[in-house]
Amino acid sequence: MEPEKAEWGFKALKQTVKLYYRLGRYKEMMEAYREMLTYIKSAVTRNYSEKCINNIMDFVSGSASQNFGLLQEFYQTTLKALEEAKNERLWFKTNLKLCKIWFDMGEYGRMSKILKELHKSCQKEDGTDDQKKGSQLLEVYAIEIQMYTETKNNKKLKQLYQKALAVKSAIPHPRIMGIIRECGGKMHMAERQWAEAATDFFEAFKNYDEAGNQRRIQCLKYLVLANMLMESEVNPFDGQEAKPYKNDPEILAMTNLIAAYQRNEIIEFEKILKSNRRTIMDDPFIRNYIEDLLKNVRTQVLLKLIKPYTRIRIPFISKELNVPEKDVEQLLVSLILDNRIDGHIDQVNRLLERGNRSKGMKKYTAIDKWNTQLRSLYQAVNNRVY
Repeated sequence: MEPEKAEWGFKALKQTVKLYYRLGRYKEMMEAYREMLTYIKSAVTRNYSEKCINNIMDFVSGSASQNFGLLQEFYQTTLKALEEAKNERLWFKTNLKLCKIWFDMGEYGRMSKILKELHKSCQKEDGTDDQKKGSQLLEVYAIEIQMYTETKNNKKLKQLYQKALAVKSAIPHPRIMGIIRECGGKMHMAERQWAEAATDFFEAFKNYDEAGNQRRIQCLKYLVLANMLMESEVNPFDGQEAKPYKNDPEILAMTNLIAAYQRNEIIEFEKILKSNRRTIMDDPFIRNYIEDLLKNVRTQVLLKLIKPYTRIRIPFISKELNVPEKDVEQLLVSLILDNRIDGHIDQVNRLLERGNRSKGMKKYTAIDKWNTQLRSLYQAVNNRVY
């Protein structure tokens, strides 16, 4: 009803867009939205228009993931209008949001195309990274790192992770650094570099904690996991940052797990894993490393168990560790090969015999030496006779 484009017309169109969307009348919604975008050049302030466009994007994106065509049209329309209005900041944020939507939907091909444009916007004319745009660059790295983590492309992930840590000119949001560090921790875990993973998960936890992000709880679980895998005797909950979360319902299972681990109580450890399926085993990432963790605990218990003996029966070890005999044998073989156990396996009598086998071999070595000397003596005598 306004004769000229002004704030009330903009507000009315914003509500019209939402009403059409709720009614499922997407064609009329897009027409109202295109008209609303013509107001952003002069009718309303830049800050207000940004706030409203963000609001509508969140409104539509939250429930339009099933309507693929609408989502694409909506974002293309928005980006075109922002390019025309030369609003680079909102263009960048809109592209990041679209990237996140494609990531959640597993549309990595579409995501890669947007990432190329975002990278280009953070570069100078000569193609090098613009250090003045360090914070924006880290946001792009964060979403790209998540994509490589999900697709398990460790080679690309490693390159990008190192690039991200090399950016010094930025003051990023702690959530962004939390994402980068968490993905770095997962990368180190895949490479079985437990200590480096623990460092990254701790940094991720601190950043998420500062940002007030719930991912901090998950990263704390991953930190406990890495600590146990590196056979650390340090309890991560003794630290000032993690201590307040020690009795958190989500964390309680992990604190009990680390306590059982440090006491080498194998049955208690397995019991905690079974009774806390939701908080521990339902996480696919933690589940990947449970076998490694169990092997660690069994190793500690086994080394402690055999310490007083020179000969010990494999069925007895099997009963104490609560695992089949063939698994005990495999574990013993790997420990002997790693020189963590000095001994050998008597498979006939199902025994582990500890101690240096070379003592029993000395008499054979002496006989062999005696035989060699006799042969030399015989040769010498033989030569003189003939």
